[in-house]
Amino acid sequence: MINLKSFAAKTDQGPYLQINEDGHEIDLNHHLYMIFDGFGGSSVGDKAVDLVNNTVKSFYTRIGGDPDSTLPFYFSPRYLIEGNALVNAMEYAHFLLKKENKDKDMNSRGGVSSIAVAQAENILTFASTGNCLGLFYSKGELRTVCEPDSFELISGDHFERHFTTAPASGFGLFDQLHLKIQEVRVNKGDKVILLTDGVYARVKESEIKDVLQREGANNQEKIEELFNLANGRGNLDNQTAVILNF
Repeated sequence: MINLKSFAAKTDQGPYLQINEDGHEIDLNHHLYMIFDGFGGSSVGDKAVDLVNNTVKSFYTRIGGDPDSTLPFYFSPRYLIEGNALVNAMEYAHFLLKKENKDKDMNSRGGVSSIAVAQAENILTFASTGNCLGLFYSKGELRTVCEPDSFELISGDHFERHFTTAPASGFGLFDQLHLKIQEVRVNKGDKVILLTDGVYARVKESEIKDVLQREGANNQEKIEELFNLANGRGNLDNQTAVILNF
C-alpha cells in the first residue's frame, strides 16, 4: 500500500462571486478524494454539489473494497472493485440529481462537474465528468489524466480558454452520465493535482509544473500561488484545488 503522505486543499468563491458552488472532499479513512464544480446559480449549484458529494461518499463507503458487494448499475472486469464501486456511486448521484431537477424549469436546475479518485493499494482510479482537470506528477513529468469535457474541445480556442470551459457533461442535466475512467499506478513521490476551471483556465500546465517543483513552499502555499496567478489574469469564477502527495 502506498500511503498518502500529505495533502492540501482549498475552495474559494473567487474575487468577484458572492457564493461558492465549488467543493472538495478528502476522505482519509476510505482513500477517496474529490473535487466539484457546481453550476446553476445561488442556492442551486451549491446544493447540487452537496447532494452529489454526500451521495458518492456514502454509497462508495458502503461497497468500496467489499468483493461480495452487489453493484446495481455497472460492473466491468477491467476495473478493481473500488473503481466499480466509484462508478456506481457516481451513477446513483446522477440519478438522484436528475430526479431532483425533473420538475424544475431549466433556470432552476443544478448540475455538477467532478473528478473522484479512489485508491486501492497502489492503484488510483480516476472518474471524471464535466470541466475539471486532473493531473499526475511523477519523476519530474506532469501529464493530464482527466481532460476537461468542455466546449473548448469543440471551439478549438486555446488562447481564451476561460470563454470555452463550460461543461459538456456532468451530473444532473443530461440523460446519461458521461464518465471518463482511468487507472494509474502510483509510486512514492508522485503527486495528484485536481483543479476546477477557475484555476486551470488561466494558468498554463507548464506554470503548474513550475509551482509544484518550487522548493521552500508547502502545498497550501502552492495552491495559493495558483489561485493568485489565475486571479491576476482576470478570473471571475469559483476556484478549487487539491494536491495529493504520495
